[in-house]
Amino acid sequence: MEFEKLSAPSLKDLFVQQLQGMILSGELAVGTQLPPERELAWQMQVSRAVVNGGLSELAQQGFVEIRPRQGAFVTDYRRRGNLGTLVAIMEYRGGVLGKEEIRSILEVRYALEHLAASHAIRNASDEALDRLGELLADIAASDTPAQAAEAAFRFQHELALISGNSILPLIYYSFKPPVITLWMRFCRLYGIGALCRNTEKLYDLIRARDTDGAARWIDTYLGQAISGSQQIYSE
Repeated sequence: MEFEKLSAPSLKDLFVQQLQGMILSGELAVGTQLPPERELAWQMQVSRAVVNGGLSELAQQGFVEIRPRQGAFVTDYRRRGNLGTLVAIMEYRGGVLGKEEIRSILEVRYALEHLAASHAIRNASDEALDRLGELLADIAASDTPAQAAEAAFRFQHELALISGNSILPLIYYSFKPPVITLWMRFCRLYGIGALCRNTEKLYDLIRARDTDGAARWIDTYLGQAISGSQQIYSE
């Protein structure tokens, strides 16, 4: 039997998590000016290096804005955030996504999968499509929702790679954490077999170079999820 290595969060991680929580809970309102680094370090009993690094990370996530010679201010993460912000929100909520966030992610997936499928049908070689089919088997062989979600992501990421669009796989990969979360939820609700069947049908249409059929199938299975007719917004 093997056990995973345990690791404690660093002081910088704890600093970031505490301020994220205060911002997301509303305890620190948008526009609030944070105390100077020296004072934050004194109050939180950490070094200024920890505070400086933590504020830089919060700025990258869109939670704070660092203004030269003025200090750090809480900003509206909905306007200035990025995918790192979304991951932070998920972690703050224990991995839970809100209904609007789920719909938004599904709508982005809808657009990306249409683009990936149509480009792969047009550009990918038969050998590349054969490799894509090998990844499909990994979904069917999965024993847990987590394994199936990882396998489904590998399939979709490979689809993006063979599409010939050099930016598309980078966008796909940046969405990995929330997409994995939703696939796991789907598997818990409908079973790994349902995820495998959906992916297999898409693959068969791509393998047949059926652009219209692939588009209609994406419209069907993602459209059902977006509309809520196939329940995925909560478990």
